[in-house]
Amino acid sequence: MRPGDWLVLAAAAAVCVVLVPFALSGGAPEKAVVKRDGAVVAELPLSARRTLDVPGPIGVTRIEIQPGRARVASDPGAHQYCVRQGWLTQANAIAICAPNHVSLALTGKNAAYDTLNY
Repeated sequence: MRPGDWLVLAAAAAVCVVLVPFALSGGAPEKAVVKRDGAVVAELPLSARRTLDVPGPIGVTRIEIQPGRARVASDPGAHQYCVRQGWLTQANAIAICAPNHVSLALTGKNAAYDTLNY
């Protein structure tokens, strides 16, 4: 490789580093969409505090909403993966409680790219 090749590689790497935050940012979410068995149970604005209990096949999943964010506060599933997701704060973020067939997704004008879009 010649010195010019290293310069081109360094410039390309710098451009990638600068553009990654823009590609991964999802913007501000506007509402939370709660689904059970693929059907929409509720679409809630993220402007006020609220708690929603969603019954599923193995128990009740509790969804907590605060201004600008939402989370699965409790779930009867064994591994608690959706609870461990914590607060969802970006548009297109999702927490899936598979054993109880419940999901929580945030939607907004500018959704972030993720593998669900692929």
